[in-house]
Amino acid sequence: MTELPKIETESATAPSARRPYLRWAGTLLALGLLVYLLIEQGWAEFFAALQRIPPIYFLAAVGTIFLSRLAVCGRWYALLRSGGARVTPLQASRLVFAGLFASNFLPTTIGGDVVRLAGAIQMGLDAAVSAASLVADRIIGMVGMACMLPFGLPRLFTLATSEMAPLVASTLPLSARFKPALDKLQRLVQTLLQTFTLWIRQPWALAQALLWSFGHMACLFATNWLLLKGMGEPAPFLVIGGLWSLSYFVTLLPISVNGLGVQEVSITYLFSHFGGVSVPAALALAVLIRMLYLLASLPGAAFLPGFIGPRKKSA
Repeated sequence: MTELPKIETESATAPSARRPYLRWAGTLLALGLLVYLLIEQGWAEFFAALQRIPPIYFLAAVGTIFLSRLAVCGRWYALLRSGGARVTPLQASRLVFAGLFASNFLPTTIGGDVVRLAGAIQMGLDAAVSAASLVADRIIGMVGMACMLPFGLPRLFTLATSEMAPLVASTLPLSARFKPALDKLQRLVQTLLQTFTLWIRQPWALAQALLWSFGHMACLFATNWLLLKGMGEPAPFLVIGGLWSLSYFVTLLPISVNGLGVQEVSITYLFSHFGGVSVPAALALAVLIRMLYLLASLPGAAFLPGFIGPRKKSA
């Protein structure tokens, strides 16, 4: 088994201890803003948008969201197998769904990645490879979403190239003040490169994982397209992908528990301002996507107890 480089971690500090409370505060603030938007737009219009969706479109959206979860399973399975882990597709799927359930229903006690790692170790998989594959899984997911950014807000990139260049040039003399942050960023990049040491020699494995990620994204965007089409406010598929990718990166900000509230508000704003969707329909889309996320993670409830409970003795 290829030995992966060790990743040093800092000890817990007082700010890190306060971080969960800050995330809960951000979650409550985002949820409060979401409720305000619902009240401002009117509950009647919100429910009217939901009722316009034909059952066939909703069932199709349920099917595509489950397919997107299976694509996530395939992505992690490809990384585990290429890392030398002896795991079956069924075992990888059980771990992924258990992690999804933990992320959606147990945000205050245990994280989805922790569940996946604990389950992989209980299955006898190499701990270093399992941990590194989880990091690689996240990064490849981010790379896939980043590929859709140019379809979200083309004007944003025009602004970045034309108007932001003088601003960047004017702030260069202040770069010395940001040296500590740049040093931390450099160490982060080095850590990520160390994580990918095992897969750099296997470009086909990375390509497979990225293809699975694209499949996951296609199903996720199709879910959005079906719901909007059912509400009578369709949007181009690539535009949906670009706007969703922007919402995805906003949700990654560590200001909310599992992106709760932040995802809904960002989806509502982006799709209503740049996707040609009315605010009630965008609100309905955001709420339905959250509900479908919860629904798609329910199968993990059957697998979670075996991964977070006490480890059984071998025969």
